[in-house]
This record gives sequence, C-alpha cells and structure tokens, in this order.
Amino acid sequence: MVAIVTDHTPSVVPHTQDQLPVCVAALYHFTPFADCAAVRAKLLDTCHALGIRGILLVAHEGINGTIAGTDDAIARILDIIRALPGCADLDVKFSRAPALPFHRMKVRIKREIVTMGVEGLDPRRDVGHYVAPDEWNTLISDPDTIVIDTRNDYEVAIGTFRGAIDPGTRTFREFPQWFRDRRRDLLAQGRTPRIAMFCTGGIRCEKATAFVRAEGIEDVFHLQGGILKYLETVPEDQSLWDGECFVFDQRVSVGHGLKPGTFDICHACRTPLSEADRASPHYVDGVSCPHCADQRTEAQRRRYAERERQIQLAAQQGTHHLGLPRPGARHDAPPGDDTNA
Repeated sequence: MVAIVTDHTPSVVPHTQDQLPVCVAALYHFTPFADCAAVRAKLLDTCHALGIRGILLVAHEGINGTIAGTDDAIARILDIIRALPGCADLDVKFSRAPALPFHRMKVRIKREIVTMGVEGLDPRRDVGHYVAPDEWNTLISDPDTIVIDTRNDYEVAIGTFRGAIDPGTRTFREFPQWFRDRRRDLLAQGRTPRIAMFCTGGIRCEKATAFVRAEGIEDVFHLQGGILKYLETVPEDQSLWDGECFVFDQRVSVGHGLKPGTFDICHACRTPLSEADRASPHYVDGVSCPHCADQRTEAQRRRYAERERQIQLAAQQGTHHLGLPRPGARHDAPPGDDTNA
C-alpha cells in the first residue's frame, strides 16, 4: 500500500509505517511567475545538488510535477518552492518508494502546467467548490448532480465513479469543446445543473471547474485531492468507485487503499492492459497488444522488439533503460501533458 497525505507545513515530510527509504512528492500550485527561466534554473540546480529526480513543469500560471529523493532533500526543496512568490500554500501529496522511481531530473518551461488550451482562465479566482472525499458520495448520489469524469478515455476505461459521464476525450485539450457541445443538453434538462467533476489528483479539475464557471454555470464542484485521495480514505465497502485508477507511474493502476492494481501497460501504444488483453494472441510483450496490433508497421514492430530486448538486458544487468516512454504517454501527446494530473 502506498500512503498519500496532503501537507502544508514548510519542512516536515510525513513517514509511513513501512519506512521505505525514498520520499515521493507530487505537487502543484497556481500562482503567477514573472520569470519562469529564473525559477527553472534555481529549481534545477538545487534538485541536482540534493540528488532529487523527477519532473517539474513551470509556467507563468504556476508549478506542477512529481519529485523523489531523501526526506531531507525533499523537505529542503519544498522549503525553496514555498518561498517562491505566491507558493506558501503549495499543495503536496506524499508517498514512499523503495527506490528512486525516476531516471533523471527535468524542469521544463511550459505554456500551461496542465494543458487545456483556453486563454484567460484563473483557477485562483474562478475554481469550483472543493468537496472532501468523505462528502463526495452524498453529492454524486443526488439525482440533481451531473457527474463528469475529466480524464482521458484510456483512464476512464479501467475505472470511474458510478453514473459518471465519460467525455471520451483523448487529451485534456478536447474537454472544452466537448463541454461546449454538450452544454445545451445539460441545460435542456429543465433545471440549473449542479456539476461535480473529478480527476486523478485534482489539478485538471482546478482548470475544468474554472472553465465551466466561465461558461456561465455557477454550481460547480470537484473532488478535493482527486480519485487517489478518495481511494485512500474512503472504505471499500462504502465506495462508489468501480474498477481501478490509472496512475502516471510504473504501477499503471491502483485500487482501493491505493493497493497496486492488475493492469499493465503496452510499451508500443501506452494503453493500459487488462489480464484479458494480455491473454490475447495479439499481445506480444513490448511489441503489440489488441489495441494496436493492426496499427503498426513491421518496421515499428522490429524497433519495439529491439527496445524490449534492450530493456530486458538492462534489467538483467541491474541498470535502467532510458528509451521507454513514461506510462500514459501517447505518441500524439507531448511529454508532460498530464503530469500529476
């Protein structure tokens, strides 16, 4: 079980009973940065000096990412981030790992810390109402509540809340147009809708709720801490969650209590794979799966097979192979598009 807690203190890193040696901190905060290059340089230099690995995204709207290191190193870098303009209330979720889950440290400057593509949104001003996990069931069980899953199609496919609407989007950029196309149907129900939205860790809903409010709907809510906080804190026998939750790391998916899930990942198309998918004759480890077997050329298959051979060789030698895309990355989606989403 991986424990995740939210903490706002400047230098205290929570421990779990397992006392695994590596602290993993997933963080985001919306605040205006005037000089992203200066922020990037400071964070990258400090992370390298402290032996921290992971990825941070910096934009004029704020910071987002996941980093890992020793307790002392993570506490020190969080103090530095909290000292940045407007970051005193930085949102951080902690977990622990037996080894560093990242190969290197990257700090990237982006247009947005979570890519939606809508200008003028300010989650600091227009965000929806936060709903604690222990109050979420009551909200979404109300027949007057419209529940929307803001995640991408491959995430929704392996698990979601009962009764939630699946927009069927491949990237978060598609959500605004989906909502605008569907808005008339929502309002045609003869009442002012109450909309509840959710995502993996909370950051996508910061923008999604701000967007929906900007579209003229005021009664908008979202799950505080995201699905992960819900699965961690709500007992399974009281849960309205069905399936597993896709996560953007090597676990691929988690279930109630954040226990590791049953899904794997296709190294060719990055689609989550169930046990039935892996039993398909179209599944070749590292090369193809039922979702992409008819979409790849022979040249691509040979390249994937060679990459898989190199991965297995590196594993036998106890080293890392750096050519494997991160879980959840699509060939048509830029890296970092859904970081800490």
